[in-house]
Amino acid sequence: MSNEQRFFRFLQERIGLDVASVGNSMVERALRQRCAAVEAVDLDDYWLRLQQSSEEKQALIEAVIVPETWFFRYPESFSALASLARKRLAELAGARPLRILSLPCSTGEEPYSIAMTLLDAGLGAHAFRVDGMDISPISISRAEQGLYGRNSFRGSDLQFRQRHFDESEEGHRLHERVRQQVKLQVGNVLDPALLSLQGSYDFVFCRNLLIYFDVPTQKRVFEVLKSLIHEEGVLFIGPAEGSLLARMGMRPLGIAQSFAYMRQAEIVEPAPLFSTKPLLAPMPPIPAAKSVPAPVPVTARKPKIVAPPAVIQASLPGSRDELLAQITRLANNGSSAEAKAACTRYLQQYPPHAEVFYWLGLLSDTAGDAGEALSHYRKALYLDPQHAEALAHLAALLASQGDVAGARRLQERAARRADRESEQ
Repeated sequence: MSNEQRFFRFLQERIGLDVASVGNSMVERALRQRCAAVEAVDLDDYWLRLQQSSEEKQALIEAVIVPETWFFRYPESFSALASLARKRLAELAGARPLRILSLPCSTGEEPYSIAMTLLDAGLGAHAFRVDGMDISPISISRAEQGLYGRNSFRGSDLQFRQRHFDESEEGHRLHERVRQQVKLQVGNVLDPALLSLQGSYDFVFCRNLLIYFDVPTQKRVFEVLKSLIHEEGVLFIGPAEGSLLARMGMRPLGIAQSFAYMRQAEIVEPAPLFSTKPLLAPMPPIPAAKSVPAPVPVTARKPKIVAPPAVIQASLPGSRDELLAQITRLANNGSSAEAKAACTRYLQQYPPHAEVFYWLGLLSDTAGDAGEALSHYRKALYLDPQHAEALAHLAALLASQGDVAGARRLQERAARRADRESEQ
């Protein structure tokens, strides 16, 4: 076993991390940082220190985990939550409050976004409770402070910040009314103790976590998540994880861009429950989750070209940059048909562009059309071999289909790109 392999195995056993999903170099950097911090002579010396100190074990985990989150990330999920929560609350008829879990909750932006969404939707403080759980005590401590800097607020419309935060010299402090709705705690999704909470939650947010695990760990985590959700409950995931859940018996709820899945194996196609228009301002383009594990080569199919409706042609701006921005807004607003039409219009008027094919890929991916998604992602990477989002999403899709070699190659490319960026 190489010097690094024992540390990789430690991280896999402790937090389920598939090191290939984040890249060996990221873990190696964390090892160098921790060796310097404790003044270890070499990796053998550091390994001994790691075995003797629970604090150092947690410190290494903290060095590997890099939280990347902000308020109202994936806004369509919160719009969907507001409508679904009203419906679920009516079904409960006062028997108990709604229960929502955010895991991992990182530094608190997601569970607090959930609370703000439901308060803004008119739910009383007594009507719901949010639990936030994360493996990092440092992240939980920051979340408990409720103090946030500029990086936690992204997008052009930040009206929610005016409603729910006070500005200070240190940053923006969240109102106590919101903080009281959220209970934060340190916890690990692989902890068997979570099984005691079987069926406890009406809604579970677990986004961009499964993609960091190998296939056996994904299955373990999925079983935990499935046990936590009430039989009528909904699981919100990251955009790159839908194909993973489809293999495990989950079905999409059918709300555009919400990434919401039902626990039941069979779902009757419902009429739309509500508008997909977000309650809050659209956020920037959906960012890529990092890479993933394992997968069966899939032959890309020629994508179907959707003719753009005349009304869309008339309303969209004419310049190249404006049209690209319009595509992003339409996609992030959940207007999938209009976003595809805008992409088609762009390709009719201008030379091929990687960003356009990336959006076509993501729209097809979330609609469950893997063949179209593969074709579009590959075109994006042909035009821009280092397109981060296309690399990550194509790797996730290949992983869900069993193409081990293909997914690994993309993971390595993404890791090399991240290394170059970190060195700049």
